[in-house]
Amino acid sequence: QVQLVESGGGLVQAGGSLRVSCAASGRIFSSYAMGWFRQAPGKEREFVAAIRWSGGNTYYSDSVKGRFTISRDTAKNMVYLQMNSLKAEDTAVYYCAADPTFGSRWWHGDEYVYWGQGTQVTVSS
Repeated sequence: QVQLVESGGGLVQAGGSLRVSCAASGRIFSSYAMGWFRQAPGKEREFVAAIRWSGGNTYYSDSVKGRFTISRDTAKNMVYLQMNSLKAEDTAVYYCAADPTFGSRWWHGDEYVYWGQGTQVTVSS
């Protein structure tokens, strides 16, 4: 069993930066992938970024590529999402998620078994 707790959300002006964190408790095996998803009001949940626990390969949605950076600290069981050049359309609840097997559809929320409670990110224009 893995538990995920996000932190670091808040209010930031457009063009600014913010880092959200995800603390994972329980055993994270090398096969895991960790992901960030977001959901804005009235919209479907969307994939943001993912990282393989072993090796650190990263994957991004086109909407955040070049602006966001996902990273992990395997010693601390932490996952981070550094968000730069934030836009109003980045406003959403950001969720951390864990996929125990790094499935072939790593961008799809159904691949992820464990989810955090989410942290609100609001970007003012």
